[in-house]
Amino acid sequence: MQPTENLNIEAFETLPTPEEVHARLPLTEAAARTVVEGRRALERILDRKDPRLFVVVGPCSIHDPVAGADYARRLKALADEVADTMVLVMRVYFEKPRTSTGWKGYINDPRMDDTFHIEEGLQKARAFLLEVNGLGLPAGTEALDPIAPQYLGDLIAWTAIGARTSESQTHREMSSGLSTPVGFKNGTDGSVETGINAILSAASPHSFLGLSNQGRSSVVRTRGNAYGHLVLRGGGDRPNYDTVSIAMAEQALAKAKLPGNIVVDCSHANSGKKPELQPLVLRDCLNQIACGNRSIVGLMLESFLVAGNQAIPADLTQLKYGCSVTDACIDWPTTERTLLEAQATLRPLLGARV
Repeated sequence: MQPTENLNIEAFETLPTPEEVHARLPLTEAAARTVVEGRRALERILDRKDPRLFVVVGPCSIHDPVAGADYARRLKALADEVADTMVLVMRVYFEKPRTSTGWKGYINDPRMDDTFHIEEGLQKARAFLLEVNGLGLPAGTEALDPIAPQYLGDLIAWTAIGARTSESQTHREMSSGLSTPVGFKNGTDGSVETGINAILSAASPHSFLGLSNQGRSSVVRTRGNAYGHLVLRGGGDRPNYDTVSIAMAEQALAKAKLPGNIVVDCSHANSGKKPELQPLVLRDCLNQIACGNRSIVGLMLESFLVAGNQAIPADLTQLKYGCSVTDACIDWPTTERTLLEAQATLRPLLGARV
């Protein structure tokens, strides 16, 4: 009999189970406290019990844990300084969706040489999250692979579902079981209906195939996630953070009988993929808040130590320290200045948002 399955599979390589990886790199008390406090702060903002904004800020992707930790220490100091007006969450993205081909991120290819040592990537990603949370800084990430949250989810305070995957049933089902608030991005064409339908779906219970902590294929039965919210990132080569776009998103959320919670991603199409325009997008959103907007509850910035981005060289020793290898970012001085200016703007406004 001729074989009929796995015809294009070269090999199966067994990974350690989530339980085994957790045992090697256990959750610490300090990290657990950061995760719980971070999630509660975000939930209070989304429930309108806390008038502050939350800001997910950090590198487009993590590729160098040393530079990433350097950034995290600076961001923790800044988070403490602006805590009266903002909750800062470090953007810690390990998985990168690709339009066609390219580096798939730190989990898939930690050595950045197409060798795909995924076991190594999972453990290094978990070690990095432990370090960030150990500083007292909550972490946010994009959930791309539906198995990865079993390895890392206990160290995440906020989750994004990207524009390419908000329409995916797999990701909506997965989100219904995540322990974090989940931001669903509008579609790549700018349509908010994709994100709104995802919020509605994830709020419902689901049953689907998944992986248990013991590494067994399982039927996962979820309760539904009450903290889904909309992330506007622009699309169709145009931004959607302007007052008209925000008002239309508010109306769409109200029509779906959903809370009017909107996060504005200041990068991607909202800045025309020009990182230097991100602070202008943020200021525009603050101006809307100053004019009475109550729906904007969060912001996102792509930021690293050095401005811009770089191609991955064949000789990795030539990598520029603290510079993104995926989307271009604003540098640290710009990040610090932008968020301190935001603090000064927000201070007299928060009373009206209670």
